[in-house]
Amino acid sequence: MYEKFLNQITDFIFVETPVKPADMIFVPGNGYPQMAEQAARLWKGGLAPWVLPSGRYSILSGTFSGVLSQNERYKKVYETEWEFLKDVLMENGVEESSILKEERASYTYENAIYSRQAVEEKGLDIKKGIICCKNYHARRCLMYYQLLFPETEFFVMPSETDGITRENWHKTKQGIQSVLGEMERCGSQFHQIIENLGHENC
Repeated sequence: MYEKFLNQITDFIFVETPVKPADMIFVPGNGYPQMAEQAARLWKGGLAPWVLPSGRYSILSGTFSGVLSQNERYKKVYETEWEFLKDVLMENGVEESSILKEERASYTYENAIYSRQAVEEKGLDIKKGIICCKNYHARRCLMYYQLLFPETEFFVMPSETDGITRENWHKTKQGIQSVLGEMERCGSQFHQIIENLGHENC
C-alpha cells in the first residue's frame, strides 16, 4: 500500500508526455539553464518555430537570484529570468527572431498569464504547445498553462536540475520537501481559482 501511495504521488507530480510537433515551446521562468537547453534542442530539431521563455524574477526575492547551474558557461549579468533564458537559448543555437519576450511574471501563474498575452499580441494561434520545465514542477506548470490556454494540446518535456527524480524523491529530505511542497501548492494555489471557476459555471 505504501508503494502504491508513493507511485500515485509520483505519477501526479512528475508529468512527462511524448513530444510531438507543436506551434510553440514554453519555458517558465527559473535560474537553471537545463530547461532552456532542452527547448533549444527541440527547436533545432524542428519541433516548433517559436520559443517563449517567461519571467522577471521571484516575487519573494524581488531580484533575479542568479544562475543556479553551469555558472562557468553562463557568466553574464542578467537582470531577469527572461534575459537569462534568452541567452541560454541563443548560446544553444536558437535564432533571436524565434524567441518571444515575456519579462513581467514573478511566479508560475503569471508565467502562464503573461505568456498568453504575449502570444495574443503576436497574433499567434497555438493549437499545440510544448512545456519545458523542472521535473517536479511539471504538474503545476501544466495546470496553469492549460488553464490559460484551454484550447491548446500540451506536451510536457521535463528536465532534472538538482538530483531529484521520480525514482529517488522519497529517499531524501530535500526530495520529500520539494515534491510534497508541490503537492501542497497544487492544492493551495488552485483553491481560489477552482472556487471562482465553479461560481462562474453555476
